[in-house]
Amino acid sequence: MKFRRRAGGAARDEVFLNLTSLIDVIFVLLLFFVVTTSFSRPTQLKIELPEAVSGTPPQPSELKQLEVAISFDGSYTLNGQALLKSDLNTLMSALQKESEGDNSLPLTISADGKTTHQAVITAMDAAGKLGFSHLRITTVEAQAAP
Repeated sequence: MKFRRRAGGAARDEVFLNLTSLIDVIFVLLLFFVVTTSFSRPTQLKIELPEAVSGTPPQPSELKQLEVAISFDGSYTLNGQALLKSDLNTLMSALQKESEGDNSLPLTISADGKTTHQAVITAMDAAGKLGFSHLRITTVEAQAAP
């Protein structure tokens, strides 16, 4: 059965969906997520401590602890915060700021076993110039040779 169209009837409109505003909203959302996403780097250094046969474990203390970590390439972190430059003045200013002028706080130097001797001496020199007297260098207990 075939139906005829009426001669005077309205013509059928073609359906058109405007996607421009939808695309604009998607781009605004994408921009929002890119701007608000925080890209963080891990601030801890992976340090393989040198071995030592003698040593004493650190005593628990109520005082604020300062820890200078030195990676194998000589970069410094102070209490988990990486320093921008690896020189004496930067390390001294960071130690002074973190200790708030209190040089009686215990200071621990954790240096990688493969770091240069100069990097450790620079950290010790910064502590000495600021008057820190409670200095500890971390090691791991040496394993007996099989």
